[in-house]
Amino acid sequence: MEKADLQKDWELRIADYKASGLTQIKWCEENNLKLHQFKYWFYKIEKKKTSVPKSNWVSVTLDESNQDIRETLKIKIGQASIEVKSGFNPSLLADVIKVLKTVC
Repeated sequence: MEKADLQKDWELRIADYKASGLTQIKWCEENNLKLHQFKYWFYKIEKKKTSVPKSNWVSVTLDESNQDIRETLKIKIGQASIEVKSGFNPSLLADVIKVLKTVC
C-alpha cells in the first residue's frame, strides 16, 4: 500500500473511531488493531490538522503611475488588484489579502 493510501486509510479509521464513542482501547480491540499503531496514526493525523500552514510570500507591485503615490497604493495578488487610499481600514485589507492568498 502506498504512503498516501495508507494515510487515507488511517484517516478513515480515525474518523470511524471518533464517531464510535468507544475508548481507543475498546475500538482497537473491536477492529483488531494494535493500540500503539493506532496512537501513532492518531497523533500523526491530528498533528497534521492543527499544524499551521507554511506562509508564502506574495509579490507586491507598486503602480507608480499615480500622480500622488502617497495617497494611493495598488496591490496585485495573482490576477487580483487592490487599490488602497489613505484612511483605509487595515483590518479589512488584511482580511481581503488572506482570502486572495488562498484562491490565487
